[in-house]
Amino acid sequence: MVTHIDPEKTQETVSSSRLRLAVTSALFAALTFVGTFIIKVPTVTNGYIHPGDGFVILSGVFLGPLWGGLAAGFGSMLSDLIAGYITYVPATFIIKALVAVIASGLTALVQKFMQNKKNVVPVITGGVVGEIFMVIAYFVFETFLAVFTATGGFTASSFNAALAASAAGIPANIIQGVFGVIIAAVLYPILRQLVNKQFN
Repeated sequence: MVTHIDPEKTQETVSSSRLRLAVTSALFAALTFVGTFIIKVPTVTNGYIHPGDGFVILSGVFLGPLWGGLAAGFGSMLSDLIAGYITYVPATFIIKALVAVIASGLTALVQKFMQNKKNVVPVITGGVVGEIFMVIAYFVFETFLAVFTATGGFTASSFNAALAASAAGIPANIIQGVFGVIIAAVLYPILRQLVNKQFN
């Protein structure tokens, strides 16, 4: 028996799937923005701690590296833009997008060795590594930002001062990262059911 595939129905299915993916990506971008912009605690480095990183991680886990990275980067970037952290906008987009990419890749890798797909261990693993990258990336970015905006230009003393100032923000970023991983682990089982219903 030969099964005939209707090209029009196949195209409709593909279009419908792409639309659901785009809508879900927009939803995760919105969740990332709200988690980053609405709930925030100021830090000594003129930045702030927020739970948005949980949604950054989950964006990568549920949407994959491309769409997850775009959703995470855009949602986080939009928060910095509206909050007035203009100099951070490009860096935030790139860093948060890469956090989602890392979380996506490592979660998928660890899941291959786990029989129970509902287990949160892969999500925690991907989230932890992604957040470690986030801490290092912001440290590097803030160091160079401080050096190039120093009034005396680039000198050994300005570089040392920039290192010290950037290092002061590391504890806050670590706390934010830990908070993000916890949120991702808690919300993963709930959102997993909702996303599966959306795509099935």
